[in-house]
Amino acid sequence: MTEAQHTAPSQTEQQLEAAKLIEETGATQPPNTKYLTHCLTIIGQVEGHMILPEDTKTTKYEHILPALVAIEQDRSIEGLLILLNTMGGDVEAGLAIAEMIAGMETPTVSLVIGGGHSIGIPLAVSANISMIVPSASMTVHPVRTNGLVLGVPQTTVYFEKIQARINDFITRNSHIAPEALMAMMRNTQELATDIGTVISGEEAVQCGLIDRIGTLHDAIEALYHLIETKGTSE
Repeated sequence: MTEAQHTAPSQTEQQLEAAKLIEETGATQPPNTKYLTHCLTIIGQVEGHMILPEDTKTTKYEHILPALVAIEQDRSIEGLLILLNTMGGDVEAGLAIAEMIAGMETPTVSLVIGGGHSIGIPLAVSANISMIVPSASMTVHPVRTNGLVLGVPQTTVYFEKIQARINDFITRNSHIAPEALMAMMRNTQELATDIGTVISGEEAVQCGLIDRIGTLHDAIEALYHLIETKGTSE
C-alpha cells in the first residue's frame, strides 16, 4: 500500500467531515458539481455580541466571518451561494457579515427562502445577485432595542447614525430608492405592535430591494453564469 493510500481520507471520513461542517456552520461544499461552489446558510437569529438562549435557533457571526475569509482565499472555490431564512438579530454582527460578503471577489448569489427580515435585508442584498422565492417575505423596519436605554438626546443621535449606516448599505447594494426605503420603515398602518412594512417576494423585486424572483435552480444557474462571466472577462 502506498503512502498516498495511507493518508488519503476514506469516503466515510469525507462524509463525516461534511456532516460535521453542516452541523457546526450550516455550510456545505459539494465536490461533484459543474463548478466547485460553497453553500452558506444564515438561519434563525443572527447572534452577535450577546449569547442567546439555547432554545433559540441562531447563526453565530464568529463562525461566519472566518468561513468567509477561508472561502475568499480558497482558489478551488469558484462561487458562493447564500441561503437566507432569518428573523434578523444583532445589527452590528449582521452588517459586518454583509460588508464581508459585499467585499468578496468570489462570485456570490443570495436566495431568501423563508424570510429575510430586519438585518437580514443587508445580508440579502450584499451578494452580486440577490434572489427571493415567491412565498418568502421581508420585514422592513427601523432600528430599535429592548431593555433600558438612557433617555437623553445622544441616544436618539446614536440610533440615527446606526440607521444611516444600514440604509446606506442597502441602497448601495440594491436598486431601491432611499425615499422608498424610509417610507416602508416609517409605515405605522401595517404592523400591530411595531412600525414598518412586510413585503412579499414579488413586492421586494418590484421596489428594487431584491434583483429577481427565483428558485434554488435559478440561483445556482445565476451563480454558474457569474462564474463563467468572471472567467471570460479575465
